Amino acid sequence: MAEVKEDNTMWYIVGACIAGIILLVVLLKKDETKHLQSGAVASLQQETFSKIEKRHTSNNSSAEQISGK
Repeated sequence: MAEVKEDNTMWYIVGACIAGIILLVVLLKKDETKHLQSGAVASLQQETFSKIEKRHTSNNSSAEQISGK
């Protein structure tokens, strides 16, 4: 009787798919964080917080306004 040779092509395909998925995740993650390096997010946050603080302080009454002076 002849021995049956095991076919490993299925495992090569599975390994290639796993490697492809890992490569795709790494490339997409790099592209996703690209905007963080430009500093646009930090400047936008600073502008937003300054507007919130300005609105917050303009809505508060001063001690003179409360006392009626």
